[in-house]
Amino acid sequence: MKFLVVSDIHGSADYTKKALEAYALHKPDQILLLGDILYHGPRNPLPQGYNPQEVVALLNPLADKTIAVRGNCDAEVDLMLLPFAVEDSAVIAADGLRIVAQHGHHLPSCPPIPGVRPGDVVLSGHTHIPRGETVDGVHFWNPGSTTLPKGGFPASYGVFEAGAFRVFGLDGRFLLEHRPSAA
Repeated sequence: MKFLVVSDIHGSADYTKKALEAYALHKPDQILLLGDILYHGPRNPLPQGYNPQEVVALLNPLADKTIAVRGNCDAEVDLMLLPFAVEDSAVIAADGLRIVAQHGHHLPSCPPIPGVRPGDVVLSGHTHIPRGETVDGVHFWNPGSTTLPKGGFPASYGVFEAGAFRVFGLDGRFLLEHRPSAA
């Protein structure tokens, strides 16, 4: 199974288009949206190309291939515009891994985490900083942010394939890789 992992779009049609270029490049089976899809949030600057309605139109053709979780900036009124379900969390079985996907604003950055056991993957966004590491047997993955990156990182996205998680800048630059089996 191959997934394109995108987080923290924050209503930017410009960066959604770039993420969809990555979708066309990698040809994944599904796209995982890790929250903060339409609204920029009160603490963030208005992102380049802010146009939530256009973001909806861009994501609409991928509705049947989308798994989405809700972020702290995702209001019910905004999510009603999306053509796919947006859940609080998702548990995905892929390539022998149990992946617990959440936005991340309710998760601690290290174990223990309720409902997560050693060997599981915690896949989240929220921090806008890419991550791929194992702490106390739990694997933490974060694709960074497509729109409002932090920590000196470029705008980025993730790809999960064959048990490995890779993060790339929207410019195509490789940023990190994490393989739970090698951790």
